[in-house]
Amino acid sequence: MEQVEVGVDAPSFAAALKAALRQDPDVLLVGEMRDLETIAIALTAAETGHLVLSTLHTADAAQAIHRVVDVFPALQQGQVRQQLALALHAIVCQQLVPRADGRGRVPAVEVLLANHAVRQHIRRERVENLHTEITLGKRAGMISLEESLARLVRAGTVALEEAQIRATHVDELESLLRG
Repeated sequence: MEQVEVGVDAPSFAAALKAALRQDPDVLLVGEMRDLETIAIALTAAETGHLVLSTLHTADAAQAIHRVVDVFPALQQGQVRQQLALALHAIVCQQLVPRADGRGRVPAVEVLLANHAVRQHIRRERVENLHTEITLGKRAGMISLEESLARLVRAGTVALEEAQIRATHVDELESLLRG
């Protein structure tokens, strides 16, 4: 394992990523993808067979896709959707929710696995359909944020009010809790 430090080993974050790729790593841990150049390099690395792990500040999987695509100029967004659809393996979103007993926080998660349908939705700019794919992909290991929150509420770990604040689809959360 080798680490590259910005300012010491490389003049910029993007330069450090490029230098890391020249060392032919199996895994590339990017940290947060904040700008076009970083996202472009991460996509290229993923396309060339590297496992790229990174973070984005988004509430759910659909927002993560939008964030990656929207950072690029409009003329490049179609190509970026194609690249992302090919290179993506999974998106895991996490929100730290205050525990009902007031003793810290507990993660509520959303897991999207990039199956054929998910890839098609990304390619065709139908990101709003990803939530349905997560719901349908339960057997494959996908979980919606609402299902995760419902489990935490049913277990008494998180208060209903906290779950409702964090749910993207509040009606689905309430349905899950009723059924």
